[in-house]
Amino acid sequence: MSASRTERLLNLLIALLNTKYGLSRAVLRQQVYHDSGESDVAFGRMFERDKAELKRFGFDIETLLDHGFGSDDPASTRYRIGKESNRLPYVHLTPAEGTVLLLAAQLWERAALGSAAASALRKLQASGDLADVELPAGVQPRIKPAGQAFDDIIVAMNGRHPVSFGYRAASTGKDERRMVEPWGLGSRFGQWYLVGYDRGRKAKRFFRLSRMTSDVHVETAYHCEIPPGFDTRAELDGLNELPLQEAQLDVAEGRLLGLRKRAVGVGGAGGVSGSRMGRDRLSVPYRDSELLAEELASYGPHVLVEGPPELRDAVIRRLEAAAAFASSPAVEVRFEDAGPAPRARKRTSEDQLNRMLQLVPFLVHNQGLPIQELADRFGVTREELVEDLKILICSGRPEGYPDDLFDIDWENEHVYIREHLDLNRPIGFSVDEASALLTGLATLGGLPAQAGMSEDEQSGALQSVTLKLTGAAGEAGRLAAAVAGPPVAPADAGAFDTITRAIQEGRQLRLRYLSQQHDSVSQRDVDPFRLYSLDNTWYFEAYCHSKAGLRNFRLDRIEEIEPNGRSVSKSASTEEGVPVKLYTPNYDDVVVVLQLTRQGAGLADDYYAERTAVLPDGGLLAEVRFGNADWLPMFVAQHGGAARILAPEGLADASVAWLAAALAQYKQ
Repeated sequence: MSASRTERLLNLLIALLNTKYGLSRAVLRQQVYHDSGESDVAFGRMFERDKAELKRFGFDIETLLDHGFGSDDPASTRYRIGKESNRLPYVHLTPAEGTVLLLAAQLWERAALGSAAASALRKLQASGDLADVELPAGVQPRIKPAGQAFDDIIVAMNGRHPVSFGYRAASTGKDERRMVEPWGLGSRFGQWYLVGYDRGRKAKRFFRLSRMTSDVHVETAYHCEIPPGFDTRAELDGLNELPLQEAQLDVAEGRLLGLRKRAVGVGGAGGVSGSRMGRDRLSVPYRDSELLAEELASYGPHVLVEGPPELRDAVIRRLEAAAAFASSPAVEVRFEDAGPAPRARKRTSEDQLNRMLQLVPFLVHNQGLPIQELADRFGVTREELVEDLKILICSGRPEGYPDDLFDIDWENEHVYIREHLDLNRPIGFSVDEASALLTGLATLGGLPAQAGMSEDEQSGALQSVTLKLTGAAGEAGRLAAAVAGPPVAPADAGAFDTITRAIQEGRQLRLRYLSQQHDSVSQRDVDPFRLYSLDNTWYFEAYCHSKAGLRNFRLDRIEEIEPNGRSVSKSASTEEGVPVKLYTPNYDDVVVVLQLTRQGAGLADDYYAERTAVLPDGGLLAEVRFGNADWLPMFVAQHGGAARILAPEGLADASVAWLAAALAQYKQ
């Protein structure tokens, strides 16, 4: 990034904020641009670009004309920015409102809009009452990441551009290229949908993200607008759920216990017409063929889909894509850095300026924070933060006297600010930030009451904080109606309540649990620590006494659960991480190197990759720890060509053999 451009934009902003009568181009050229030696034409272009950039940040640049001169005379034109331009209004939050707001922001922790939610919270911490509010102990609802397509569509909606992508239509099964004006994104029936205007068909259409067969391309050469008053949630409420169908599956005897529990009909080998020796014919109800195909593909040779044809074809298509990727020439395994590599676009001077405009008011209201903690809060390295601070202390009002510069000290590894040059209030919410918070609040509607609140108190807090943030967001809140999150209410309220009480009371639980990876049912005594979710699939983290370690359990796989009469042997502490991770590292994990396509790159975040490296095609190398190596072929098959194993070589070969065996049964 260009530090000089960042510093120039910052100094231009400060100059225009700190003038009552406006500054002419000539004065700005001398005092801010320091007469760069460019020609008048080149300087004029640079100045217009910088003005446009500040306008994109939301600052209203006023143009003042000297009396008697025309508007086309640059020498007579002066510029200024009002002190209140693009400042976030002060938002007073009660403790209950702060609690539900933190829950709403935490929803996006590992999903798209996560960084926007964190940024919005930092702004509120510099202007409101969030500093002393903490998340409720033991409960952390989250939204499941929706993949790279979600991120790309959000970018397109913010920039008001169409998107294009390959799409397999449910009605015809054909793969066609679509260009769509994106109006909204939302979740229904366990799937994410894009709602927009299909330019080819000249009509509004709904597109399931899981049916997109290529990367989403943002068509920046074209412009589009979201219709006034468009509400994605209302649009998706009008969708009809897919009709119920029955899958006819031949399942290996004694295998796939979870699938068997959902079956409405089971026949032994030869007992049902068409079943095969050594297999049982299962009739399993389903609605979404693509969703079930993802699960069935992961079972590899243990299940054969007899029908319907659409489901059978979807499973074969996933297996073939996974086999083709797994057998393709390997890429070089090379990690340049110790940790995860950034996959987003390269950081620019605009990104750095945005961070500084948050950093100054945050420091004013959070004096003396350790420099590493401050870097962690802003999601940057210590080195990047120090570079920000170095630019700040060299920036200020055009006069350049000591009192005209930022006064920031960090020599003792704690950061203090003594002169803020009237930037002590955060700038207004961006569209992403407003959407992340307001959409998150709308998603919490069905969540059981938390932090000692009653249902009515939590509902009232949700309504009141939503009104306050909507008012504070202003025009930036327009995208909130264009994004509709999934429900996060637990499907099994009984188990949820039992675990919640046990966490609060420090009591052990005994459960009978179906392990999908081990395909077995076992009884466990556990110390429950925390409940958390991905959409409305809830998990709880607990110390498992039979395994002598931390484990994560899905609520919908618990067959029985009750207190065992004993107190927990250990308590969860904040040192164990907030938020809780879905996958807990253990000493006996196997370390695997994955190659991920661009569409599958989000799996690196889902599985907490320890190292990543970006590939030339936009894909990713990811080093990931897995607790069960036997499950890895299932993982590769499930993701249908989005992931492959590169190392260890034995596991890579095992996944290829697994896929070959699964496909072979369809060729008999």
